Amino acid sequence: MKSANKSALAQYLGSDAALPIDPASLYDVQVKRFHEYKRQHLNILQVIASYLRLRARGQDAVVACTCLFGGTAAPSYHMAKLIIRLIYGVAEVVHNDALAHEALRVVFIPNFNVSSGQRIYPAAELSEQISTAGKEASGTGNMKFQMNGALTIGMLDGANIEICDAVGAENFFLFGHDAAQLRALRLQGNRPMDYVEADPELRAVLEAIDEGQFSNGDRELFRPLTDGLRGFDPYMVLADFRSYVDCQQRVAAAYADTAAWTRMAILNCARSGYFISDRTIDEY
Repeated sequence: MKSANKSALAQYLGSDAALPIDPASLYDVQVKRFHEYKRQHLNILQVIASYLRLRARGQDAVVACTCLFGGTAAPSYHMAKLIIRLIYGVAEVVHNDALAHEALRVVFIPNFNVSSGQRIYPAAELSEQISTAGKEASGTGNMKFQMNGALTIGMLDGANIEICDAVGAENFFLFGHDAAQLRALRLQGNRPMDYVEADPELRAVLEAIDEGQFSNGDRELFRPLTDGLRGFDPYMVLADFRSYVDCQQRVAAAYADTAAWTRMAILNCARSGYFISDRTIDEY
């Protein structure tokens, strides 16, 4: 059933994808309102890291993956729009790279709404729930993904906590700092550059953006985004980058074991009954 849903989504997107989507690839999906605390920029930084790794070491360095983004930004929210622009920039570069696009696709789904969601949720295999710990009030999109058999990569925040409890930590890809740890980092005085200086891959990702690799040579377009991350980074993107990238490696290893992944997906779907509305209403 998942294979059929993936093929149906690929057909539905059609010309909205710069290249045909490979239904055999891992469908890694983040669809939600664009906001810095929801950290779509953490996701695309990790995609850039995968792209650079692929360019350096070949296709064996990554699992074949289709990274799907969708959502809208408030009209005056410049930074959210800049993140969307970066996603488009990365998609363009990847799709024009003959070596890369055999193993990696980046797709922005335009006009994400309930109708497109009905096609996306059943096809998704990895649900990106990576908001900064302590910032997500609850979240329901993560439940929709879970009920359709997608595995979650995320933080212990909002409904992710209940999902992790329901499915078991072994069936959930947990990474990053929790809310208490982030509060402690802020009290100590968060220094984003510490993470850049300690992590050559993160440094290479930010330099690639600054050099205009994803903006047709324009070195200033994404400067507000990268300067903000290096200088203040209120949503702790850089603090969680290494843990997130390492967790994505665990995802790739798990996806390579089809039987184990299928079992995890079935358990996620089967244990979603906890979120039934009858129980919620009774508890109220």
